[in-house]
Amino acid sequence: MHPIGATHFMAQEERLEMGRGAQRLLIGIPRETSYSEKRVPMVPAAVSLLSIHGHEVVIENGAGKAAGFSDNEYSEAGARVVYSRDEVYKAGIILKVAPPTPVEIGLLRPRQVLISSLNWSILDKEYFHKLNARKVTAFAFEYLRDTSGSAPLVRAMSEIAGNTAIYIACHYLSDLQDGRGIMFGGFSGITPTQVVILGAGTVGEFAARAALGMGAQVKVFDNSIYKLRRLQNNLNVRLFTSIIEPLTLGEAIRQADVVIGAMYNAEGRLPCMVSEEMIRQMREGSVVIDVSIDHGGCFETSVVTSHERPVVRKHGIIHYGVPNIPSMVPKTASYALSNFFGPLMLQVGESGGVEALLRSDYNLRQGVYLFNGSATNRWISEHYDLPFSDIGLLMAALR
Repeated sequence: MHPIGATHFMAQEERLEMGRGAQRLLIGIPRETSYSEKRVPMVPAAVSLLSIHGHEVVIENGAGKAAGFSDNEYSEAGARVVYSRDEVYKAGIILKVAPPTPVEIGLLRPRQVLISSLNWSILDKEYFHKLNARKVTAFAFEYLRDTSGSAPLVRAMSEIAGNTAIYIACHYLSDLQDGRGIMFGGFSGITPTQVVILGAGTVGEFAARAALGMGAQVKVFDNSIYKLRRLQNNLNVRLFTSIIEPLTLGEAIRQADVVIGAMYNAEGRLPCMVSEEMIRQMREGSVVIDVSIDHGGCFETSVVTSHERPVVRKHGIIHYGVPNIPSMVPKTASYALSNFFGPLMLQVGESGGVEALLRSDYNLRQGVYLFNGSATNRWISEHYDLPFSDIGLLMAALR
């Protein structure tokens, strides 16, 4: 039996009248079953806002527990807490963090809307073909754009990952048993920590910002001069920067205490940047953190790990390869996700539904990779052998 009253708490605020042409949304949030995923895409405050505007959120019991949000908080916010995953998947919009599992794909229905991340390290051709066969419209966190054309969810998670990567490096570098027993940073009379960062994007910027703030010496490598120049301007400090040239990079890695892989490729998997031989040259007990592991990784020696068993040692070097680093701070990450999805769902409702908004919002279209049985992302279409359709033409046909 379910706890008494668990599904009967409703928000007490008066619901606002919906505008003409608006649509009431039914949004389903299932409990994450993917290994180590602790985030939830919508916090109770956002659920309350949607409820006030006449929308309904159905959430599976325990969906927010790992992020620090109770079922009672969601109930009080106006959500309907259910104890059946099938009930959640009756919603027109399914909002989750990790890509759906094979079992969850089987619960999807034609013309349903799925919004989730794409984790390239675990997805294959079979996954995309099974999902496409359900004839859903699927959005990827990585491809969603805002009115400025930037990727707000990628940036938010990257900011968290960059800061957290330095915290992780501090922990393992100071561990005398597994690391080198040294404190991260710089102190009078002591050689400062040497940090090498591959990638001058958002992860690299926030990792560099945190490392510099602790007194470390930082070297940043990227093949984009524009990104390197922007990084220095954003940090307002002159630090070592270089294009990725094997000899220079190899020498920097040999001297490094910490190496962070922070490269990003919107088109799919990354090429390997650091060879096994380069890793062999590092000092024993040094730390490698591959933030890019979910896109294939920057290091030849990287392997996918988990929050429960986050590191492996190769050639005496500590390797951290957890794909979803932001899940290490799930409450903060969940608020960041919710800050985007709450307003987006309101906009969808006011526009008259997802397809109505897609017809008018070019930036939102960039987030779609499957549309009712057609692949609308060219890279996914070519690499996973799916028929491609231009999303702009599909929207024009709906007018």
